[in-house]
Amino acid sequence: MIHDQIEDFAAELTPMTAIAGLDLGTKTIGVAVSDRLLTVATPLETIKRKKFTEDARRLAEILKAREIGGIVLGLPRNMDGSEGPRCQSTRAFARNFRQHWDSPITYWDERLSTVAAERALLEADTSRAKRAELIDHVAASFILQGALDRLRHLRSAL
Repeated sequence: MIHDQIEDFAAELTPMTAIAGLDLGTKTIGVAVSDRLLTVATPLETIKRKKFTEDARRLAEILKAREIGGIVLGLPRNMDGSEGPRCQSTRAFARNFRQHWDSPITYWDERLSTVAAERALLEADTSRAKRAELIDHVAASFILQGALDRLRHLRSAL
């Protein structure tokens, strides 16, 4: 099921299963994964986009191999919080991907995640060419870490 609220997503997660974070771009999909305790996000890989069916098949392979129990999609809201065409595209991807994936999916506001990823790579003195190669899955890890932090807060409030 696709959840707009992370609280609903959290209620549907199977305990002790990792989740994945995705940064959907027009040319690439950045993928990050968590540990089973849902504490740390780790950048995994960047998928070069081709056709949706090929992208979905590759993504499903990764998720199954990692025993992923849920997906957090970065939702690229405008700076004023409104949703534009990129958000509509992300929501359409989620609806279409449901045909390939039966675990819960939610969204996380990804405003400035790429900026934060770029800053982290610059601080690590990463070359321009290497940054271009890493930026998408590092951004996915920023998206996922934000969601993990929120999930941890929800669990501590119980």
